[in-house]
Amino acid sequence: MPSLITTPPERAGADPRPELAIHEGRVLLTGSRCGDCGYPQAVNPPRCPICGSHSVAPATFGPKGTVFSSTVLRIPVPDRTPPFTLAYVDVDEGPRILAHVDGPDEALVPGSEVVLSGWSEHGDPVVRRSGP
Repeated sequence: MPSLITTPPERAGADPRPELAIHEGRVLLTGSRCGDCGYPQAVNPPRCPICGSHSVAPATFGPKGTVFSSTVLRIPVPDRTPPFTLAYVDVDEGPRILAHVDGPDEALVPGSEVVLSGWSEHGDPVVRRSGP
């Protein structure tokens, strides 16, 4: 289980991980949405990769999402102590991201509902199970 922090971590250089922000007490994913085709992204590029439009605008997504896939890593990974659970999450109204799961080290069933809950001590997005 990751140690959860509730303030954004300092990031150096070009960090490829999705960015989260706290807005009105909720943790949201920040990114962008194409103004022409509506494609959501966890980044803010100059052009839409789907339709090529330049009308890409900043957007926020979440705080809820649905698990697409999940696994438990039981092997050593630099700076992380196994076991820990990861999940690909389709953030409501937004893109799919990879996040750490706060809770028991067991894979989540696809279709499970989760909520963005903050950052791990390493700056990774963290989700927790929603509901019972």
